[in-house]
Amino acid sequence: MSKNNHVVSAFTADQVVRLTGLTMGQLAYWDRTGFFEPHHASDERRSPFARIYSFKDVVGLRMLGVLKGKHGVSLPHLREIAQELSRYSKAPWADIRLKVWNRKVQFDDPVTGKTRGVVDGQYVLLPIIDVIEDVRREAEKMRERDPAQIGQIETRRYVSHCAPVVAGTRVPVATILRFVEDGFTPDQIVQEYPSLTRADVEAVMRHGKADQAA
Repeated sequence: MSKNNHVVSAFTADQVVRLTGLTMGQLAYWDRTGFFEPHHASDERRSPFARIYSFKDVVGLRMLGVLKGKHGVSLPHLREIAQELSRYSKAPWADIRLKVWNRKVQFDDPVTGKTRGVVDGQYVLLPIIDVIEDVRREAEKMRERDPAQIGQIETRRYVSHCAPVVAGTRVPVATILRFVEDGFTPDQIVQEYPSLTRADVEAVMRHGKADQAA
C-alpha cells in the first residue's frame, strides 16, 4: 500500500482533539449544527462513544484547525466554502488542495483547472499531503501499545466510563461486540480499528461469551 493512501481507521472524539488541536466543544457544536458530522455516529449523541471519526474526518478537521488557527479564516466563511466544495467531494477538507489569501479560502476548480475566488497577490499554499502525513504519523504514535496488553481486556477509572475496553486502547468491548453481532469477521474489525489485533478481537469475543454464560 502506498504511504499516500488513506488508512482505514476509527477515532474517538478525545483522540480527534489530541490529533487536531480542536476542542470537544467545537466538535460537538460543528456536529450539532451540521457543519462537520463524524463518519460514524449514533442517533443518540449523548451516549458514550456516540461520535466515531474516520481517518479522512481527522485529516479534514486538522485542515480546519489550520485554517482557523493559523490563517484566521472565519467559521462563517468556512461554512460558505463547505457548501461550495461539497459539489466536488463528500470529504472536501481532506480531498481538495486549498489556498489562502487574506483569510479567504481559494481552490483550483477540478472542472476548469482554474483558481476560483482569486484576489491579487501571492498565494499561501496549504499542501494537504502534509496534513495527511502529520495525522498518519501522530495516529500511529497514539496506537503504540505494550505487547503485554495485546489480547487483554481491562477496566480503568476515567476510561470509557469504567466500561471494559481493549487493554492499552479506549476501544470499548461493547463497540467491538456490536461489530461481531453485525457479522463482521475479526479481520474486518481490525480493518476498522487498526490499533487492534486479531488477538484483541478474539479476546473480546471470549469476554462476550463469558458474560452471556454468567
